[in-house]
Amino acid sequence: MAVSRNEVDRQAHAEFPLVTVMRDDGSVDGSVMPKLSQDEILGLYRAMVLNRILDERLTTLQRQGRIGFHIGSVGEEAAIIGSSFALEPNDWLFPCYREAGAALVRGMTLDQFCNNMFGNAEDPVRGRQMPCHWFDRAHNMPSVSSPIGTQISHAVGAAMASRIKGDKNVHLVYFGEGATSSNEFHVGANFAGVFKAPAILFCRNNQWAISVPFHRQTGSESVAVKSLAYGIEGVRVDGNDIFAVIKVTRDAIARARKGDGATLIEAYTYRLSGHSTSDDPRVYRKDTEVEPWLKKEPIARVKKFLTKKGWLDDAADEKIRGACNELVLAAVAKAEKIEPPPLESMFEDVYETMPDTLKVQLAELKAAPRWKGH
Repeated sequence: MAVSRNEVDRQAHAEFPLVTVMRDDGSVDGSVMPKLSQDEILGLYRAMVLNRILDERLTTLQRQGRIGFHIGSVGEEAAIIGSSFALEPNDWLFPCYREAGAALVRGMTLDQFCNNMFGNAEDPVRGRQMPCHWFDRAHNMPSVSSPIGTQISHAVGAAMASRIKGDKNVHLVYFGEGATSSNEFHVGANFAGVFKAPAILFCRNNQWAISVPFHRQTGSESVAVKSLAYGIEGVRVDGNDIFAVIKVTRDAIARARKGDGATLIEAYTYRLSGHSTSDDPRVYRKDTEVEPWLKKEPIARVKKFLTKKGWLDDAADEKIRGACNELVLAAVAKAEKIEPPPLESMFEDVYETMPDTLKVQLAELKAAPRWKGH
């Protein structure tokens, strides 16, 4: 007997309920609250505040013409910082391009990140990529890449290698709901299911793939329901509830380490700003759509929890925000003074031993006239 679309949707909602921990009044459900110390929660709050201030400052710099581009995570800090916090140092994180907060949580320094934004001589990528396209070898974070979804198959392939080697590393990969329309999502999810890869497919469903709304990406009720087709675990979580994000990510990590395979996590959140500094969201969405999400934004929710617990007051909050602002200003000022990478560096890191053809081209470059300052 055929099953109606309404019945399919009803079953999907029942099977993938939205996991939440925090209540509207700042209290939490103790039965699902992850184990976290007071210092850890204050540290998470500080990381979210730092991320927000960094985003705001980098957007200003782009508007001033001091950097070329920025893609932020305003409104998505809990999904990104909570999930990356749950990982262990030896685990791998495959970023999309909105995960500055995850990079800093994992150990990338603010100086390194700002060097990438300016593409200077100390940029980890050596000025060869756009801003926000970074990597950090020391903390198991491969390079951001612009093509949509390619990091998904990379992460699953690395996870399959870990399983073959017999290590217990988990590989978490970020992507937006728009990437679920890509062939890379299908390839990655299918291989993860077939080979029980220790991978976490972490979808930040922020409702908009640039100007394309979620309902134009899929006929499915959710992203999480797609896990059924691939034979992997699926879960929907309130992406603006950092405690819920930590809980479901820790659960997924535990499953992966035990050899039980991959998990598709759909973090239900909202992009409060534009897709990037090249985007004006007022063209395709109304302010009335954004307003309800402003009341659910993740930093305010954690602040309400901390205030209710008596761990934070207005004076302490201002101190945290002031200190984060000073850190960002100092890192920006330092990065802006560093010279660009030397032109000859473009010939490096291509081959282990430079071939004669490149040696000739390098010699021609050095002999050529230069503009002043280059």
